[in-house]
Amino acid sequence: MRAFRRRTYTGGPAGFLEDVRFVIGNLSLIKRAMRGGEISFRFRERLMMVVTEVNGCRYCSYYHSSQSIKAGLSSDELRVLLAGQIPVDWPPEEIPALVYARHWAQSNARPDFEAVHSLVERYGDEKAALIHSLLRLIRAANLLGNTLDYFLYRISFGWLGLTVKDNFTGSHLRTMRKP
Repeated sequence: MRAFRRRTYTGGPAGFLEDVRFVIGNLSLIKRAMRGGEISFRFRERLMMVVTEVNGCRYCSYYHSSQSIKAGLSSDELRVLLAGQIPVDWPPEEIPALVYARHWAQSNARPDFEAVHSLVERYGDEKAALIHSLLRLIRAANLLGNTLDYFLYRISFGWLGLTVKDNFTGSHLRTMRKP
């Protein structure tokens, strides 16, 4: 059976409930972040796409790809985000947060102290809190989508729930390269 490698909620409902409590407890902060005053629609979608690319949620990738286009990202910019890259020619005020978002997602929401300190130093307490609320929100959605896919994967004995990307990771890539 092909392996399911995406991050999911594991170990019972504790992780999911923790994320739900965070979202409910920080609704006003999340609403502020979503309004677009302090964090633009374009910047927000870039943050969402960076975290989604790391976690590999196909539902969030689909939705935020369309939202990114609505926010004015070009198809080339979107392609770069979906490839897990952050170009240096993007707005310089966004790049540190996008790099941080990738680190944050790759560390499973447990970033290095230095990285958090750098984010707060760069953006200030308020904007860093808004950025964190967006990262936590998209992570929860990503893990929920991936957990649904894992459920489909398990009940179908590996026939459902996998994406094309899941099928071509790790050793599969080595066998596809030309000599």
